Amino acid sequence: MNSLNLFIFIILALLLSIVVDVVFGELPGRIHPVVIMGSIINFFKNVFIGIKNRLSGLLLVICCVFVTSVILYLIYIIGCCNLVLLFIIFTVLLSSSFSIKMLLDTAIGVENDLNESLEKARQSVSYLVSRNTEELTESFIVSATIESLTENITDSYIAPIFYYFIFALILLCYPVDNQLYILLLVPVLYRLFNTLDAMLGYKTDELINIGFAPAKIDDLMNLIPSRIAGIYLVISAYLLGLDGKNSFNIMMRDARKCPSPNSGYTMASAAGALNIQLVKKDTYILGDENKDIEIEDIENAVKLSKWTMILFTLTIILLLILTRVIL
Repeated sequence: MNSLNLFIFIILALLLSIVVDVVFGELPGRIHPVVIMGSIINFFKNVFIGIKNRLSGLLLVICCVFVTSVILYLIYIIGCCNLVLLFIIFTVLLSSSFSIKMLLDTAIGVENDLNESLEKARQSVSYLVSRNTEELTESFIVSATIESLTENITDSYIAPIFYYFIFALILLCYPVDNQLYILLLVPVLYRLFNTLDAMLGYKTDELINIGFAPAKIDDLMNLIPSRIAGIYLVISAYLLGLDGKNSFNIMMRDARKCPSPNSGYTMASAAGALNIQLVKKDTYILGDENKDIEIEDIENAVKLSKWTMILFTLTIILLLILTRVIL
């Protein structure tokens, strides 16, 4: 595939994968790559859980990466029989590496449930956060929803697309064999690392050793994307007429208050943009209580999240076009 065809493929696959996710949402569970990754992770977890040191997690990561890469390569080889088939497979698998529709719909769902009953909203938000939700008040439910939404902007969209973009630039400048496989492998492996952390990255007696490497790799992979997401959220706040200046100030002040080295950047910038406090009891307080937190703040957080992803996507496309023009 020559440089022009590769450029067109990269752009069209990105745009169509976004359309696929926004319109259709997640793939069915039986064939969803993340579900398959979960099965692979569970298999190797049972193999290595008996090793009572951190080597167990590293071995698990290596084996999961190897198996995932082989499966993806076999799918890629099948797709290579026909360019149209390859494009369809590539686009669908790329769309499964991020999750725009589910991220936004989940937050909107909690908002709708809050308008119906507190109990229903408590049940809904329990699927989003690890804290006990049985006695959460309305304000804490709103806070938990906005925290979950804005924290997941990074790993649900910005990070996989960031790595897709970086390797697209590299491959446009330095073509190699099987370049489409490599381009697809990068966001797929990001999703694998994210799933490993989601399943194993807990400091329980069972997982504290085997989950150490997955958690650290996920932190490393999100280090740059989370900060990019925070900046784009600040820009989105300005564009939406929210408090962009406060968004930046609170991000710089409070982002490091979270236990995670990355999640605070988007959460704190959202708190500043909305002039509210996001509170997880005994863990962190982000932002200033300039006004009472309200149900409508979820809607504004959804708008912020949408525009953060839109602006980031437009930037990626513009930079890809500029790269093509320069080349």
